[in-house]
Amino acid sequence: MLLVLDVGNTNTVLGLYRPSQEQPGVPSRFDQMVANWRVGTIRTNTADEYGVLFRNLFSMQKIDAAEVKAVVISSVVPPLDSTLREVSERYFQAKPLFIEPGVKTGMPVLVDNPAEVGADRIVNGVAAFERYGGPCIVVDFGTATTFDVISERGEYLGGVIAPGVGISAEALFVRTARLPKVDIRRPARIIGTNTVSHIQSGLYYGYIGLTDGLIERIIEEMGGPKPKIVSTGGLASLIASGSRYIGIVDEMLTLDGMRIIYERNTGARQTRKVQAAEKKG
Repeated sequence: MLLVLDVGNTNTVLGLYRPSQEQPGVPSRFDQMVANWRVGTIRTNTADEYGVLFRNLFSMQKIDAAEVKAVVISSVVPPLDSTLREVSERYFQAKPLFIEPGVKTGMPVLVDNPAEVGADRIVNGVAAFERYGGPCIVVDFGTATTFDVISERGEYLGGVIAPGVGISAEALFVRTARLPKVDIRRPARIIGTNTVSHIQSGLYYGYIGLTDGLIERIIEEMGGPKPKIVSTGGLASLIASGSRYIGIVDEMLTLDGMRIIYERNTGARQTRKVQAAEKKG
């Protein structure tokens, strides 16, 4: 099986994939998801603490950790990279593949400094183009909300970073004396009748306004064919339900992108361009 680890600033998402079929001498395509989990990203955890946590998650699903033969990691928390490398090697006897500059992604990155682009953003772009085609805009609702623009030819063109809705809610609570911390959800009405509903309305509808406003301007600047709008992340379903533009919610987008990139680096998968050229030939 293939273990994928998406390490974000707030949460770490794990996914386990197994091949639907295996052929001797042919690199496996891990196209069947077995399980997935979301846990908190704790920067002070040791390799042993993460190792025990991961094995306990496997045990709850009656999955033998010895079945894991490969590990791929996308991390935006560099201090944890060495810890997770040790977890992979000690608990799964596998040298992990980190999504970083130099790894074959099949996606040209057309920005001033490609090394500055977070691994998770490239992963999302790869998965969105592979699954839905281009052009497309990927909106990831995480600690920060990112907008990533993929061309019709599968090129990463750039994007936008905005504060996440969770950060906005936390800042409102911390920086005011009398406003409470609230759940982020869709209120019954835009015009609230108490303090909690006032805040929820501002967070929910205000963030939809931010999201749709940025998407609208990105589409205008892109020109050309109308892009598909794909969203992912913890609050994707909530925000997408009120958006005028988001048409696809794919909660497994990042995990699938990591799986695709792993397969491209092991020869188990070809890029869309190569596949298209072979079909024409």
